[in-house]
Amino acid sequence: MLKTRAFNATVWSAIDVFSRQGLQFVISITLARLLAPADYGLFGIVLLLVGVAAVFADGGFSAALIQRQDVDRVDESTVFWFNCAAGALVALLLCAAAPAIAVFYEQPQLTLLIQLMALNVLFGAFGSIHVSLLTKYLNFRVQILVGFFAVLISGLIAAWMARHGYGVWALVAQAITMNAVNTILLWMASRWRPLLTFSAASIRKLFAFGSYYFASTLIDSLYTRLYTIPVGKIHGMSVLGYYINADSIQQMPSGVLIRVFSRVAFPMFAATAHDVSKIKRGMQMAIRAMMLINVPVMLGIAVLAEPIMSAIFGRQWLPSVPILRVLCLAGVLAPIHALNLNCLMAMGHSRLVFRNELIKKVLGLILLGIGSFFGVMGVAWSIVVLSIFGLALNVRYAHLFGYGLEAQVREFLPTLAVGAVMAGLVGWLAMMWQAPDLLKITGLTVLGAVVFLSLAVLVRLDALRDVIVLFRNSRDAQEKDRPL
Repeated sequence: MLKTRAFNATVWSAIDVFSRQGLQFVISITLARLLAPADYGLFGIVLLLVGVAAVFADGGFSAALIQRQDVDRVDESTVFWFNCAAGALVALLLCAAAPAIAVFYEQPQLTLLIQLMALNVLFGAFGSIHVSLLTKYLNFRVQILVGFFAVLISGLIAAWMARHGYGVWALVAQAITMNAVNTILLWMASRWRPLLTFSAASIRKLFAFGSYYFASTLIDSLYTRLYTIPVGKIHGMSVLGYYINADSIQQMPSGVLIRVFSRVAFPMFAATAHDVSKIKRGMQMAIRAMMLINVPVMLGIAVLAEPIMSAIFGRQWLPSVPILRVLCLAGVLAPIHALNLNCLMAMGHSRLVFRNELIKKVLGLILLGIGSFFGVMGVAWSIVVLSIFGLALNVRYAHLFGYGLEAQVREFLPTLAVGAVMAGLVGWLAMMWQAPDLLKITGLTVLGAVVFLSLAVLVRLDALRDVIVLFRNSRDAQEKDRPL
């Protein structure tokens, strides 16, 4: 029953994420062909600041609502009013700091860009409670429709502005419109409304978990885009734009996969936190399934980076190719990191996650500092090194659910080996086959998928077997529940 519920929730989560990300991908391609790399560089700096501000506005309480199973309307309303007040405060602080940030980067237009994007923090605060509650109860159907229309409307506006020469303002308009439409539609689609109450007891109850989650998320948010500071300041907005483009492409497939599974894994693990055996089995199946998808995708993008960049985004983005190839190597292990952190969070160990993230990000800062001396490629390789060391750090507390580093490595190592063979063959053919880029991408993608699945069947990958069995069990359960 639990497996079927998790599978169905994963399917709906996948439909939600893929519908939004698929549409967003089309819009991103359109914008990349119309805008300059420097526009993306400027916008990347703004995203760093707004992302950090959004973490402060949430305070970790939204995740606490999902993790705790004993919350009531008073708790939910208290979190809502806290988010609104904190969102307004950090938005004002962001507006006040904008002129100084513009002076630091010697980019005067950053002032107004940052001040306008501060609206995003407010919109996010007003809608965060609805997202948390829908996620907690694995209700992704509403989020599918809401997210799709938000992406569609904002994308059309951004594409029109980019086509008419508005430059970076098209990206700002897209971000603000998307968040605003998403929040408005969530309020329209949900019956939840806040009570006119604020409880200090609710804050205290949720603070123990939320505070550590907040600190962990803040550290991660800062580090994720911290490269914008040295790259943007030292190498300029265009080079920063190339790096951001490569980073966005790498994070799109792995990020989609992580969002699909994490949105289900966190509430499901939280609901079964008392049963270590169920958590261990859930982790095992999640690792197998995620790596079965992520490994061939990441390695495939790495070996086909040049034709992908040239045919899809345009030849003006070719300087991003070497950066993309390196970042894809770091992206291979991303699902393992996310799953272990989600599991610890769901079991209530937010303090351990914070401690772990602090160590990992301090190491990341050291590596980033060293890598900066070697240009943007040095920065990219620092992410790869951190991903490898971070695996050991993220799994250091996995003994709490009986699934340590050695066991987890054994789960994905066969998949990684099969993916490496596939990537080697596809990469060699990509160099030897002189064909139009689109034909090369299509032909080698199909060939790579066939080779990967054939090898998976040949070596009898446990991951492939688990996915097939889970699909069959879920389908059988649905057939039994269907009325005659």
